[in-house]
Amino acid sequence: MKLTDEQISRLITYIIEATGLRPFQVEHTVELLQEGATVPFIARYRKEHTGELDEVQIRSVEEQFSYFCELEERKITVLKSIDEQGKLTPELRERIASSRQKTEVEDLYLPYKPKRRTKATIARERGLEPLADIMAAQELTAGTAGDAAFPFVDPEREVPDAAAALEGAGHILAERLSDNADARAAVRRLTKEQGVMTSRVAADYKGQVTKFEMYYDFQEPLKAVPSHRMLAMRRGEKDSVLYLSISAPVEQILAGLKLRLIVRSSIFSPLLERVVEDAYKRLIAPSIEVELRLESKERADEAAIQIFARNLRELLLAPPAGGKRVLGIDPGFRTGSKLAVVDATGRFLEHVTIYPHIGEARVPQARQDLLRLVETHAVEMVAVGNGTAGREMEIFVKETLASAGKSLPVVSVSEAGASVYSASDIAREEFPDLDLTVRGAISIARRLQDPLGELVKVDAKSIGVGQYQHDVNQGALKKSLDGVVESCVNYVGVDLNTASWALLAYVSGVGPAQAKAITRYRDENGSFLSRKALLKVPRFGAKAFEQAAGFLRIPSGKHPLDNSAVHPERYKLVEEMAADLGVSLADLAADPALVGKIDLKRYVSEGVGLPTLNDISEELKKPGRDPRSRFQTASFRDDIREINDLKEGMILQGVVTNVTAFGAFVDIGVHQDGLVHISHLANRYVKDPGDVVKAGQVVKVKVLSADPQRKRIALSIKEAEQG
Repeated sequence: MKLTDEQISRLITYIIEATGLRPFQVEHTVELLQEGATVPFIARYRKEHTGELDEVQIRSVEEQFSYFCELEERKITVLKSIDEQGKLTPELRERIASSRQKTEVEDLYLPYKPKRRTKATIARERGLEPLADIMAAQELTAGTAGDAAFPFVDPEREVPDAAAALEGAGHILAERLSDNADARAAVRRLTKEQGVMTSRVAADYKGQVTKFEMYYDFQEPLKAVPSHRMLAMRRGEKDSVLYLSISAPVEQILAGLKLRLIVRSSIFSPLLERVVEDAYKRLIAPSIEVELRLESKERADEAAIQIFARNLRELLLAPPAGGKRVLGIDPGFRTGSKLAVVDATGRFLEHVTIYPHIGEARVPQARQDLLRLVETHAVEMVAVGNGTAGREMEIFVKETLASAGKSLPVVSVSEAGASVYSASDIAREEFPDLDLTVRGAISIARRLQDPLGELVKVDAKSIGVGQYQHDVNQGALKKSLDGVVESCVNYVGVDLNTASWALLAYVSGVGPAQAKAITRYRDENGSFLSRKALLKVPRFGAKAFEQAAGFLRIPSGKHPLDNSAVHPERYKLVEEMAADLGVSLADLAADPALVGKIDLKRYVSEGVGLPTLNDISEELKKPGRDPRSRFQTASFRDDIREINDLKEGMILQGVVTNVTAFGAFVDIGVHQDGLVHISHLANRYVKDPGDVVKAGQVVKVKVLSADPQRKRIALSIKEAEQG
């Protein structure tokens, strides 16, 4: 839909009010988005335009703009439909045009929306609308309702008596009341504010033990139900274990509806009271409950998606081990453990399968094969997948290396999503002749070298850091997670000459098709020697170059700034700075002390402000530096391998694998993550677990309890710190 200038102006006003941002910030951000600029590009390279909005604020503007565009489209459709019916009044047109919520537009459209054949439709077909009008006027105070209805009795039209006529007219009035936008809004508001979400166990599950037991007889104010409880209850309902409903303040609602319909005392007053009850219980209540259940689901989805996105960001930005030769191990029992070595750039070198866990007879050969790989390829680190046989393999590797007098870091690496990658098109493209499990071992090794570069190849939903990720809106989840991956990739920057097409695809302005074109060009023509060479890639135009160039790195490029976050559009400016200092550009880029001598205010112009100049200065002080934190690993105790090995009071090291609304899950090396409840995260009140711990963080925990039968482990960070 092509918006008019008037519509865009109106939408910008809406966004300003919704976000609280300044007019120029919203106007310029919307303008940049419409021109095709990406969020990372705007946040990094257009700070003066937006008043230094960050990515979160820019994405908020983007989401609001999208919402209001959809709203404008819906208004056009609704207005056209009502106009074609000849019922569009100037007042109704203005009310619809000024609406800022989709629900309000739908409420206003409801009386004119094509309906299925209803009780009210049938009553109109039987000629009872005039009687409904008489009843609605409430002007008759003498006689009886039956007397007023008698003229409408018509057996041929299936109105055998006055009672049937009054009933039919009542259906018409009930539908009118149900279609009244203000009445629906009032019922919606009261139900939302005072409604109670109720959960009951389904008859077939009474007395049975399930994971939904706490919700067998459960009530909580609708507006207070947290995301994880709402999603848990909905999962229980989906599995037919629970029955959910919303209890509304019925008496208060009926009183309000009666005031709307019954304006004076008349012979129809008792009938109109029954009409109100019928309108609410048969028409309004079921509809509003569906709306509010959907709204609460969307709210729960949004909270769950935010948690997933935050965890994913922490995982993607986990510190990389860097360019080291790594032996990756995908452990297993009966089928053996797959070992694969990659060089410092992640290039696959060799693989072998060993069987150290199916009998002592196979152990000597397993040790020999392991040591041969380590020695032949000068392995510097070992990455062991944390799945089945992970702890056993980790201990086997440590013992084998120690017996040979070798001291190498042995790191437990999350396998989440590795099997998804192994069977993916990307894995088949990379290693068409290798078995799935060998691909998994290679992925585990690369995850240690660079988590971001490897995890972008996996569907983010498969990485295992979400909460009810299969129950939330999948479209909204994908959009959010794609945004997180895009943000992380551009935050870190990408080596143009070594990155896979899967990683390049997330670079600002690139996308999958152009990413594959870049890697094809690289394969055919060799490494890129400059950022400008990107323009030689087929269909990689000036706009794509503008969006992407600043996020791509060439460590050994011809231009000194090609390995920095300085955008090519600012190269001349930096060259001017170097000339003013009387040094070469290469010297300036290599000496932070020289950068400190630059008087940035001298270079402020109409197109470049201090925010951009400060970014340039900071980048020149540390060009190409990885912004991720220092690499560290957790040390699992060798004598703790299974839940049965855990004792209450033990103090252990672990790695946070997932952060939820109610706490954090921690891997302590026993094949089952333990839960640190929100109340045990810190020696203070914690509102949001994400404020205290992050996915991938190494923590010290105390074992509170361990239940091998139910596979439940309770941990405490708070008590570990105290102890």
